[in-house]
Amino acid sequence: MTSRERILCALNGKEPDRVACAMNFYRIEPEDLLKPNQFHEEMVDIQFIDLPALPEEEALFDKLEPYDADTRLGTKYQIANYQRWNYDIEKPDTRNPLSMATSLEDLKSFSLPEELLTYNIDYLSDQVKALHKKGMAAGGNMPHLGGELFETAWRLRGLENFLIDLIKRPDWVEYLLNQLTIMAKRASIALAKAGVDVIALDDDIGMPKTMIISPDIWRKFFKPRMAEIISAARAVKPDLHFIYHSDGYFEPVIGDLMDIGFQAINPVQPDHMDALRIRKRFGPKLAFWGTVGTQSAFSFNTPEEIKKEVKLRIETLGTAGLIICPAYDIDEPDIPWTNIAAFLEAVKLYG
Repeated sequence: MTSRERILCALNGKEPDRVACAMNFYRIEPEDLLKPNQFHEEMVDIQFIDLPALPEEEALFDKLEPYDADTRLGTKYQIANYQRWNYDIEKPDTRNPLSMATSLEDLKSFSLPEELLTYNIDYLSDQVKALHKKGMAAGGNMPHLGGELFETAWRLRGLENFLIDLIKRPDWVEYLLNQLTIMAKRASIALAKAGVDVIALDDDIGMPKTMIISPDIWRKFFKPRMAEIISAARAVKPDLHFIYHSDGYFEPVIGDLMDIGFQAINPVQPDHMDALRIRKRFGPKLAFWGTVGTQSAFSFNTPEEIKKEVKLRIETLGTAGLIICPAYDIDEPDIPWTNIAAFLEAVKLYG
């Protein structure tokens, strides 16, 4: 099998020739790792394409050059994206652009980033074709402020404000989420036209042991809009696959996610979600994208411990419906290359 065939096989709940492997659910540049010269694309089965940088973002990237790689400013793409939305992470009292809104009209007067409403399809398509030529699967992400719907909304309004909105000001919520859905639909259509194999929708609704919002609130406000995003893209590319990312615990809505067309969930963090229990309930028709490592594992475990966990996941979950992947970001400055290498070696050895 090619890498692309392997990823698609696993996402369809079938058993590939060996376990499918990814490093994350978004694009990772080699320079984001401790020893980029030791990382090669062929070690994994999928890479995510990137959106073209705007001129003002290129200028911002230049400003970041003097900082060391371990300076915790976020990736250059995160920093640029915050600037797009006027979300200032260095000013806690004013970082949420809509936190001071007192009426629905205030929300309507806020300008969403216009540049996120148009896409250079040729630029995206060229990246997809290049990955397919290598035999790799191509993934796509949408530009957003932390997540497509829930996270962007609360980062604009402030978390406490938005949680109150969900109960007391549903008309505000409906308006804001409708605007974000329009943006996400345009992005999903653009990625579908570019020919990606997988789109990752990213919206953290989980935390340790529980969801941030109730399942019923999620079903009321977010489920139908997520369904719209998926349907818009599949109207262009019917065989498009979708994975849903949320940190923490979101098990109560897994069935709902499958209902609206998600084939996989990410990252299935072992300190918050019991992958084996979920596997027994849904079988391989729900693919897992992740499963390896608690929050501190890649930073503090030994390489042998990393290998042992990879072996455990493959043995207990099987290779059908599994894209094995770190369950936490591995492009953090405190993660040693030896542990990343141990993960990749174990996938090759046990997969």
